[in-house]
Amino acid sequence: MAVGFLLSFVFVLCCLEQFSEAVNTITKGQSIADGGSLISTDEIFELGFFSPASSNLRYLGIWYHNIDDKAVVWVANRENPISDGNGTLAIGDDGKLMVLDGNKKTVWSSKASALSNDTAAVLGDDGNLVLSSKENIGILEKCYWQSFEDPTDTYLPGMRVRVNAAMGENHAFSSWKSAIDPSPGNYTLGVDPRGSPQIVIWENLKRRWRSGQWNSLIFTGVPSMINLSSFLYGFKLSAIESDGSMYFTYIASNKADLLRFKISWDGKEEQLRWNDSTKNWTVIQKQPENDCELYNFCGNFGLCNNLNSLKCSCMEGFVPKHAEQWSMGNWSGGCVRRTHLQCQRNSSEAGENGEDGFKGFKGMKLPDFADVVPVGQDNCEQKCLQNCSCNAYADISGIGCMIWRGDLVDVQHFESGGNLLHIRLAHSELDIGSKRKLSNAVIVIIVVIGALFLGISVWLFWRFRRKMPALCKDSSFSCCKSKDTEVIDMSKSKEFSTDLSGPADILIDGSEVNGSDLPMFNFSSIALATSNFSEENKLGQGGFGPVYKGKLPGGQEIAVKRLSRKSGQGVEEFKNEIILIAKLQHRNLVRLLGCCIQGEEKMLIYEYMPNKSLDFFLFDPTKQALLDWTKRFSIIEGIARGLLYLHRDSRLRIIHRDLKASNILLDEDMNPKISDFGMARIFGFNQNEANTNRVVGTYGYMSPEYAMEGLFSVKSDVYSFGVLLLEIISGRKNTSFRLSEHSSLIGHAWNLWNEGKATELIDPNIWDSSSEKQVLRCIQVGMLCVQDLATYRPTMASVVLMLESETPNLPLPRQPTFTSMRSSVDGDFLMEAHDTIECTEETKGASI
Repeated sequence: MAVGFLLSFVFVLCCLEQFSEAVNTITKGQSIADGGSLISTDEIFELGFFSPASSNLRYLGIWYHNIDDKAVVWVANRENPISDGNGTLAIGDDGKLMVLDGNKKTVWSSKASALSNDTAAVLGDDGNLVLSSKENIGILEKCYWQSFEDPTDTYLPGMRVRVNAAMGENHAFSSWKSAIDPSPGNYTLGVDPRGSPQIVIWENLKRRWRSGQWNSLIFTGVPSMINLSSFLYGFKLSAIESDGSMYFTYIASNKADLLRFKISWDGKEEQLRWNDSTKNWTVIQKQPENDCELYNFCGNFGLCNNLNSLKCSCMEGFVPKHAEQWSMGNWSGGCVRRTHLQCQRNSSEAGENGEDGFKGFKGMKLPDFADVVPVGQDNCEQKCLQNCSCNAYADISGIGCMIWRGDLVDVQHFESGGNLLHIRLAHSELDIGSKRKLSNAVIVIIVVIGALFLGISVWLFWRFRRKMPALCKDSSFSCCKSKDTEVIDMSKSKEFSTDLSGPADILIDGSEVNGSDLPMFNFSSIALATSNFSEENKLGQGGFGPVYKGKLPGGQEIAVKRLSRKSGQGVEEFKNEIILIAKLQHRNLVRLLGCCIQGEEKMLIYEYMPNKSLDFFLFDPTKQALLDWTKRFSIIEGIARGLLYLHRDSRLRIIHRDLKASNILLDEDMNPKISDFGMARIFGFNQNEANTNRVVGTYGYMSPEYAMEGLFSVKSDVYSFGVLLLEIISGRKNTSFRLSEHSSLIGHAWNLWNEGKATELIDPNIWDSSSEKQVLRCIQVGMLCVQDLATYRPTMASVVLMLESETPNLPLPRQPTFTSMRSSVDGDFLMEAHDTIECTEETKGASI
């Protein structure tokens, strides 16, 4: 009996040893019965038999191991389920993988040929089941078959989808028939290679949704992808085979993330991420989510906007094809031209004169069925004009010249993102637009004249009021306010709190500025604090006027920005700064203490920054060493948080427009404070970009779209931040490369980055104090911020997250081509930018 017990104990030990490690491989002669499984090396995926919920049918599949929600990603015998629990997986005599039912009948086998007699199948940690010879295990190029090339409904990171124009559409994935039936359903997902490739969902053979064209970074019809792909996923298109085939590869930015991209049984593409804290799958992207994302919802030449009460409208120059149906909400008939194009007119219309032309529309999801033609940007319009059937064109970075020779199909207007589409219109339609502009111009002129008249009236009233002795005790040295407000002489005050004459509404040259949050100082107290604006107290000279250091009677040190009487531009900037900064409170923004306005004297009073400005240290060879890497990184983070506050978290949404080293002040602890809001602009929270005819800023810091087109947005500040970030790391000015082969710091940084020599950019003064990994991360963030196209730049929220997180993988920057304003801006503009905007050398440390 004792011997029997000992044998049983030894047998149990052997079994425990056999199953103590997960098995990920099956070889010829072995089989896996229902109830057994293969588990990948790191225990991420598991292969075995399963039954969907509420079903007794058995299928061989792959799912995530150790996750309660199995999330099946691949099914073998989806069309031939097994009715009992007697199924097995084995390698047959011909070397193929086979699924057998209880009667040893083959219900599924791998599609492979030219097999060896000694094959093995391995389940990888990427979820790929690979069949190859034993000697070539793990070498994908020599495998006979892999589940990644025979997918069901799920696209996993590392999986490739073939793109070949000659082969046409690739319906790579097919949905389940229902939530509990893995057999092929009504929906497929794949790639249409025509023009520029795009992801498409088909319902049987009918298009249901499409992603828009691939521009080498994102699919243009999914603008939100630019933010998500920065941290979670991306796609890579690479040419591999001699027949011209290319492959889209789905890539996870962080390999530790569990991601999947699937076509659901109800016809929606979903991207999901496993949330380990909540223990569920989070949907990070889903399409179609609204009517406008349904394919061609508004018909040909229709335009869909999901935020409008009437989602569908006709493109400009077009009218509903069936007006009665359109008015009843049936938009499927689409629209037709109101006026035929010149080349389409018959002889009865020959009297109409004028050439066809184009009108540009921003924020568009580009139409389907584009042709990409190999012409330069300047020739794209001509290429379209030469073909009477060409209805539109677009020149897209990463794609090239796209033209549409037929109807414009599946067009949507986005509130943010999208592309510029040029639609062909008859000459008379362009004239209608011109007439509308003319009438709008007349209205504007009338409004301006009225405003001028009102302004002059207010100014005369104000001038008259100044001379009334009942309102001003001393017209030379007091601030005139409303008659109910007492004038306080601050030179007699003992404490800062009593140095204020209270908030007031301020009149500057007849224009009211709401200063309800801003204390007023009188002139005499400021003159006393600055020793009557002595040269000894002068900190610097800017385009707006001089800046002085002062001390209030209570002992608080201040900086006084005194508007030059000769500065016409400065008056507008002065008013702008009062409006903006008085309402802002953040530890990384300079604090405005108050203002003084009297006659032609206009002054802003700020907290004094004893360490002057960032450029005072950063670009001085004798002082650079005082900024070690810890201080520099703290300054980078502080500037980023200050910008994030301006863009997202303040009561106002503000674009700074002149971010540079001289506008970053440093307090006694070297904490950064963003200053000089004279050029800043307030944005509505639903506004994404604006246009100006007066481009202001500083050479080397302006984004391409702002410098060349006058377009500015929060992404303009992101570009300036990127330049500043590279300057802080390198200790060199962006403009110091003007005469070099790179023409700018950006070009120099890109060349080093591209050649794998990014460490050569680092200032030698911070080598010993820096973390190479952290500095390289900051360089990569800087390169992402200075991308040519605003849509490719991250938001400041993303920048802060990238700087502060430990996520190992960041998006890869594209080569910046706009590295110098000199090539795109004329000499007159450069003169204006230098003379009226950029401070002189004397202003180092003086900008407020």
